[in-house]
Amino acid sequence: MFHEIDAALPAELFRVFDLTGVFCNGIIGGRLARSKRFDAVGFVVLAIMSAMGGGIMRDVMLIQVPIALTDPYYIGTALAGALVAFLWRMDSRPTRGFVWLADSLVLGTWAATGAAKTLGLGFGILPALLMGLVTAVGGGMIRDVASGLVPTVFGGNNLYATPAAVSASAMIVMYQLGLPNLGMLVAIVFGLGFAGLASWRRWVLPAAPEWQVTMTYTQMRRLLKFHGIKLGRGGTNPDSAGPDLDSAGSDLDSAGPDLDSAGSAPDTPNTPTC
Repeated sequence: MFHEIDAALPAELFRVFDLTGVFCNGIIGGRLARSKRFDAVGFVVLAIMSAMGGGIMRDVMLIQVPIALTDPYYIGTALAGALVAFLWRMDSRPTRGFVWLADSLVLGTWAATGAAKTLGLGFGILPALLMGLVTAVGGGMIRDVASGLVPTVFGGNNLYATPAAVSASAMIVMYQLGLPNLGMLVAIVFGLGFAGLASWRRWVLPAAPEWQVTMTYTQMRRLLKFHGIKLGRGGTNPDSAGPDLDSAGSDLDSAGPDLDSAGSAPDTPNTPTC
C-alpha cells in the first residue's frame, strides 16, 4: 500500500514547494538588505545567497553541477523575491506569517532533497544527513555572514537546524525503505510541525555551561600539600623560609647602630693642629 502511495505522489508537487521556498528566501534576503540599507545590488546578492546558497554548496561538495544554475526558474524566482522585498517593506504581521510558513514548509523539502540526492549518489547515512542540513540552512548562513551577522542557526533563536536534521533523518529512513516520494512528504510534515512547535513554545538549544572553580589560598595549599607539592623558590616551602627572613631582618637591625655612628661622624668638628 505504501509503495502505491509513493508512486501516486507527483514529483511536480515537490518542485512547487522547492520554488516556493526559493521565492520566500529571496524575500528574506531582500528584507535583510533593506534593514541594512543596501542598494539594488545588495538586494540581488543576498536574495540569491539566501535562496540558492545551500543547494549550490551541496552540489559543489558532491562534485555535481548545481541545479540552481542549470534550471532558469531558480534564479528567476529568487530575483522575483528580491524585487518584492525591494518594492514593499513586507513588515506587516500577515506578510511575516506567510514568509515564516513558507520557509518552514520548504525547510523539510530542502533537507529531504539534500539527503535523497546524497543517498542516490551512493554515499552513506552520515553524509546524507550532513548534506540535508547544508541544503536547508547553508543559504541562510552565507546570507548572514555576507551581511556581517552571526548566523542565526548558531544559537539564541528558535530551533531551525534541529527540525532540518529531523526531516533529513525521516527522509533517510523512508529512502532506505524504497519510498522516496513518501519520504519527501513525511519530511515536509515533520519539518513544518517541528518548526511551528519550536516557534510557538520558544524552544532553543541550551548554551554551553560555564564551569568556574573557586578556591582560597589556604585550600590550594592544602591540596598541594596533599599531593606532595612544595611552594616557594627552589622547591622550598614558604614556611621554612620564614626564619631565614627573620634572621636577615635581625642582621639589618644590628647593623643599624654602625650606620648611625657612621652618619654622625661628619657632624663632629675638626680640631685645628698647631
